[in-house]
Amino acid sequence: MPLKTRIRAVRTALQHRRTERLAYRRLSAELAAFQTPAERAELDIMLSRHSSEDTRQIREILNRQDHERQRAMAGLGGSARGGSLSA
Repeated sequence: MPLKTRIRAVRTALQHRRTERLAYRRLSAELAAFQTPAERAELDIMLSRHSSEDTRQIREILNRQDHERQRAMAGLGGSARGGSLSA
């Protein structure tokens, strides 16, 4: 395969990855708007209408966001519940 063709193929592959990452970030941002239990329940109902294969990426994003929220909440309250730092 000529060098020019290889370079073109690499550039195309990189552009596709950039496009996929942008779409993933947009989807993550849209899903982050579903924060309350009622909003998440509504979203879960909508997702249940589709196969797990079709909703895999969405569920992975939601699980990651839930985990990040739980870590943030634990970080906020963690120092208040911990032992005293004063002597």
